[in-house]
Amino acid sequence: MTNKNRTTRSGKAGATRSGRSSEGRSEARRAEMRKTLAAILKNPLTVAGLAVIAFLLVVAALAPVLATHNPAAQNLSEALRAPGLGHLFGTDEFGRDVYSRLVYGSRITLYIICLVSVIVGPIGLIVGAVSGYLGGIVDTIMMRITDIFISFPSLVLALAFVAALGPGLEHAVIAIALTSWPSIARLARAETLSLRKADYIVAVELEGASKARVIFRHIMPMCMSSVIVRLTMNMAGIILTAAGLGFLGLGALPPAPEWGAMISSGRRYMLESWWLVAVPGAAILVVSLAFNLFGDGLRDALDPRLE
Repeated sequence: MTNKNRTTRSGKAGATRSGRSSEGRSEARRAEMRKTLAAILKNPLTVAGLAVIAFLLVVAALAPVLATHNPAAQNLSEALRAPGLGHLFGTDEFGRDVYSRLVYGSRITLYIICLVSVIVGPIGLIVGAVSGYLGGIVDTIMMRITDIFISFPSLVLALAFVAALGPGLEHAVIAIALTSWPSIARLARAETLSLRKADYIVAVELEGASKARVIFRHIMPMCMSSVIVRLTMNMAGIILTAAGLGFLGLGALPPAPEWGAMISSGRRYMLESWWLVAVPGAAILVVSLAFNLFGDGLRDALDPRLE
């Protein structure tokens, strides 16, 4: 009975210590999140970028409510009407309301950003972590493939992929993703090279952990903050590349209200109807700048070397 009681008490003590340890880790994570949030909110430019991104999300979510007209509805009697009370940002050559098309275009922009980030992030992280940790011939092959992609300008390479796949929004997303992952892979590889000889990685290896477990459970989580920052800063480039493909007629197909396609269709009338180019161009400028500002602030908040 005495041994049983001792075993029970030791088990309870172990469970208590484990629970306290788990609570301590949770509290440390919450404290780290509060510290990061405070660092982000301390920078006014980062807050401005975050506010624009939040506004873009609200506009995209409430597009049917905020839009005053059907973005695809044509009314030739209202064509090329200047901005006014009936049409806040004027109308295009088909009489379509530019404001409503701009509002619905925010959905296409966010769709491209989110889909490209979801594709690029995991691919770049896995390629970089595997390459950096395994080294040798695996690293050489993966990095030479990465160098091939990096050696071409992203827009030119995206044009080549879209030309092979055909125009369309989904094909544009695939083309942009294929040109965006190498920078993420390079970053993840650099982070992995600095981590693979760390004491805790060596300890895990000595305990008999497999290479896959070391990569996916211990190295990749440590690379996540840098990859997230890089993805955030890449979003401005994604927006510009998508707008460039739309401008060339290789992105979203008409009558989709994609901002680059709106500039393309309005450039023939830009001298008389300046709003056709200025309004979507300003939207691209402001949103791209917002993602850059937010990415800079996020980098400063997550990088301990900048404290």
